[in-house]
Amino acid sequence: MKEVFLRIHPKDNVLAALRDIEEGEEVNFSGNSFKVSERIPAKHKFTYRDFVTGDKIIMYGVLVGEATRPIASGQRISMENCVHASMEYGVNTEQPVWEAPNVSKWKEATFNGYHRADGSVGTANYWLIIPMVFCENRNVEVLKSALQESLGYHTTTDFIVDTDSLVNQYKNGASSDDLMNSEIIRTPEDIKQNRIFPNVDGIKFLTHEGGCGGFRLDSETLTNLFAGYVTNPNVAGATILSLGCQNAEVKNVLEGINQRDPNFSKPLYVLEQQKSKSERHFIAEAVKKTFLGLIEANKIERKPAPLHHLNLGLECGGSDGFSGISANPALGYASDLLVALGGTTVLSEFPELNGVEQELINRCESKENKEKFTHLMDTYAARAIALGSAFKNNPSPGNIKDGLITDAMKSAGAAKKGGTSPITDVLDYTEKCTKKGLNLLCTPGNDVESTTGLAGSGCNIIAFTTGLGTPTGNPAAPVIKVSSNNALTEKMKDIIDFNTGTIITGEDTIESKGEELLEYIIKVASGEEVPAAVRLAQDDFIPWKRGISL
Repeated sequence: MKEVFLRIHPKDNVLAALRDIEEGEEVNFSGNSFKVSERIPAKHKFTYRDFVTGDKIIMYGVLVGEATRPIASGQRISMENCVHASMEYGVNTEQPVWEAPNVSKWKEATFNGYHRADGSVGTANYWLIIPMVFCENRNVEVLKSALQESLGYHTTTDFIVDTDSLVNQYKNGASSDDLMNSEIIRTPEDIKQNRIFPNVDGIKFLTHEGGCGGFRLDSETLTNLFAGYVTNPNVAGATILSLGCQNAEVKNVLEGINQRDPNFSKPLYVLEQQKSKSERHFIAEAVKKTFLGLIEANKIERKPAPLHHLNLGLECGGSDGFSGISANPALGYASDLLVALGGTTVLSEFPELNGVEQELINRCESKENKEKFTHLMDTYAARAIALGSAFKNNPSPGNIKDGLITDAMKSAGAAKKGGTSPITDVLDYTEKCTKKGLNLLCTPGNDVESTTGLAGSGCNIIAFTTGLGTPTGNPAAPVIKVSSNNALTEKMKDIIDFNTGTIITGEDTIESKGEELLEYIIKVASGEEVPAAVRLAQDDFIPWKRGISL
């Protein structure tokens, strides 16, 4: 029988509803029985004792809120009776103690990846088209039109919208009802991937709205991101389009590439429009050079590589009240397994670490990283307040509706993606990941700005947990969507890759799902499984403008 509720941590003074609990329904907890005084929707939290105004609300063993009025036993925790509250934190000398999980079954495991000259291994083989400034976005679209279909790359591989059939029906006098009832979606069986370069997984186009105007810091961030993407293990080479006068200078990209890879040897073509004879000549040269680069990229084939070459980004978005109970801890266990195998994982979204800072500080291996993490969190929080906001404003309406009432409550569950392993390094946005083990990367909670940063720091694959569903992807790193609940998996099966809802319903454990998820990650890394975000060409790229995003 499915359980009614869950006490997530022994210190918790609230319970999480695992299914809808109707008003008046009797609940038995710790030898006591009580009736809930209102309907408790699944995913929401409710009390098992009386609270008075000012009482602390504890979940996941940490402070997540404070009662703003008396709350009787059996009542739901809500925006009307609770406000955000979180624990204070500080640097200490505590050293992490970690009991690594048993990884003997994966000791000899490999994935088939693309080996790069710098020793890294990609899980994909992409060519990038990069505009240095938004003025070049139109030219990028022209290149996309010129290259994609001709070289055998469809916009999506899940389906194609056959607008031509509507045009033909219209020309033949079809009625409005006939047009509305016609089938215009072509299935995968109808899509022929006749790629000219079969070893090149795709051409990716990084359009954006930056590069000039605004803060120079934003242009600096952009050029660092470009350097990170070009040197990402999943990238075979790139074509860069520059206008010539923008804030985001090509020389800064080249300097960033050299810092990340002093022996950089990938094909890289830089074209400046203001030095070109004409726009037509500019486009023609870009197409021809890109074609030559693709010839070189196609010479690389997948070969076996140890799992320690995986660099897994840990991301969440569209979270719900089950995310911190199923999807996030399952991903956290997969992270621990990969770290124990000598791999790298990266936990991002600093606004969603609010309230668990001390736990993360305690897990940092060095005093330097403890201090850096504290500094980044303090600076970020202060900047948000200076701009009239705060971390407490982070939960979205969707989060709140599905049981994540405060930022600390959301954060305590989100941090579970990082498992339990020691933290080997702390990175600011765009910094390259260089140390094996669990890394912390300062990004906003904004899904796309965060995944953009993860790929820019070197992640060659990203696992993205969600409870509500989101179509977010990334142009350089395959993004795996992990559902927290069975209902979402069924409702949005076209974008969900992996389901952990069976943890909620009792068929699986966090550990069993974590192991299964690692196996799936290995298949995606080898090209044996293609995530929905890749098939649907969900290639989202949004750089973080440091001053204005949570």
